[in-house]
Order: sequence, then structure tokens, then C-alpha cells
Amino acid sequence: MTPDLPEPLFGADYAERFAPAVELLGSLEDVAPEQWEQIEVLIGCWGAPELDADLLARMPRLRGMVYAAGSVRGIMTSEAYERGVRISSGADANAVPVAEFTLAAILLAGKRVFAIDEEYRRTQQYRPASTAHERWGNFGTRVGIIGASRIGRRVIELLAPFDVEVLVWDPTLQHDIDGVTRVGLDELLSTSDVVSLHAPSLPETRGMLGERELALLSDGATLINTARGALIDQDALVRELNARRIHAVIDVTEPDVLPVGHPLFSAPNLTLTPHIAGSQGSELRRLGDAAFDELQRFARGEMFRHDVSEPQFALLA
Repeated sequence: MTPDLPEPLFGADYAERFAPAVELLGSLEDVAPEQWEQIEVLIGCWGAPELDADLLARMPRLRGMVYAAGSVRGIMTSEAYERGVRISSGADANAVPVAEFTLAAILLAGKRVFAIDEEYRRTQQYRPASTAHERWGNFGTRVGIIGASRIGRRVIELLAPFDVEVLVWDPTLQHDIDGVTRVGLDELLSTSDVVSLHAPSLPETRGMLGERELALLSDGATLINTARGALIDQDALVRELNARRIHAVIDVTEPDVLPVGHPLFSAPNLTLTPHIAGSQGSELRRLGDAAFDELQRFARGEMFRHDVSEPQFALLA
């Protein structure tokens, strides 16, 4: 992980905190060559190296890796699984702030905050025209969830106390979810007041919301994306936003870092954030606490609570 991450993740006293469970050798960049053969477990976060054959050859005793972030794609490898190396993911802990961000966006969209804010500042008229919209308010709001993923399911759980109707579309969903109506994608898009995207980024899901799908969204609907930017055809989205027909809350884009002057920066009806829904600031400590728990399990010879098996890895985004 990058040098600035250990303290936010684990606290300023992380070396003392780790001492009862493991001997902390330091970062891979600082470990002496003769110490590589002693490494039994790695603790990683964003910026961790891939466990390729060359790296594994330098750590013959390596048996596990605790990854204090989300997807382990790009970290774990088939060579590592063949060696018997296990890996734990912090995806569950990282799902919490993403789901919270999404819930907040859904509720604000239901109150038409994004539309009213823009119109109020533009017209300086108290209770502008958009406040008279018949779909103003969260009572009975229809929320469409695309993808019953880890985060998608957590969003559904967070919505349970509210008087909203929840629809879900996920072709891989094998069982019904209590209180949720399964529908086709077209029906979800055309009948939902708010649509929230939680599908994985895979070759088959790239651009899954294109011009045809976005056109199905009803006038005044809000599209939320906290998943991956590649899931949406951004050119088609910009056209819809410029027509001022729908609203969007977009936290992820393609590419992740947009170039200066990108059309999304000037698009109306858009709340745009730079990939901040996941763990930030104080939320990093949740990731660190989960990772420390996994490290203690490893030290006791127990299985990781959030182990990512090889079959699970094959399905990861």
C-alpha cells in the first residue's frame, strides 16, 4: 500500500497494535532481501502489487494476504491459488459507505433536491416550478436497483424502513428478495422514479445502459451510478442530460479521471463527484479494523472471514 495509508487504516499506533499477532517487517520496498523468505502474510490496500510468479518465488512461505480494500482483481492470480495462498477482501467493509452514499442520493432525488437546487439558484424564485412536480416526495417512490450485488443488496436493506417500492433486475439472481419485486430491465428503467446501478464491470456489462436504455427512463427520473463508469454509454448520457429530460448522480466515470473540458463537467441536471462514494477519511478505519480482524484470524490458524475462493475470484469485476 502507499506510505500514507497505514495510519488512517490502522491508527498511529499500528505497529504496537499488530505486535501481539504478527511480526511487522515493514513495506515490501523496505524489507531486506534476506527477510523476503520469512514473509507468511501480506497486508495490502490500494497500490498493492499483483501476486505474480516472480513475486511469489521471492516469498516461499507466503500463505495469505489481507487486502484492506474492495475487489482483489489485479492482485490475486492463478499462480497464487495454485500455491495455496488465501486472500481476504475488504469489500464488505467498503460496501457500507457506498450504500450509504447511494441511499442519501436516492432520498435526495425523491425530494427533487438536485433539480430544485439548480432551478432555485438560476431563477432565485422561492419554491420554483419544479417543486410542483407530481413525483415530488419519497412516499411511494419507485426505486429500481440494477444488480443484486453486495452493494445492491445493502442498498435494498437500507431502503427497508422507508415507504418506497423497490424493483430489482439481475439475470444472475437465483432467489427472490423479501419486499422486492423482480422485473425485466426495460420495465425497471421505464417505471422507476430513481434507478441505481450496482452491476459488476465485466466485458458483457460494458455500456449496458446505452442510448436505447437511457431513452426508456421516464421524464424527471434520476439515474445514480456508484458502480463503474464503463456501465453507461457516457455520450448517450450527456445527450439525455443536455435535453434536461432526466437527472443523474454520477460518482464513477470512464475514464475514472476525466480530462479537462469533458462534456460531463458542463452537463446540466447532473451531480458529479470524483469517485468518493467508497471509503474516505474516517471510513478508512472501518477497512483497517476489518483487515486487523482477518490478520488475527490468520495468526490463530483460522480461515479468513472474508476469504475469496478461486471460483469466486473468477466472477469478480
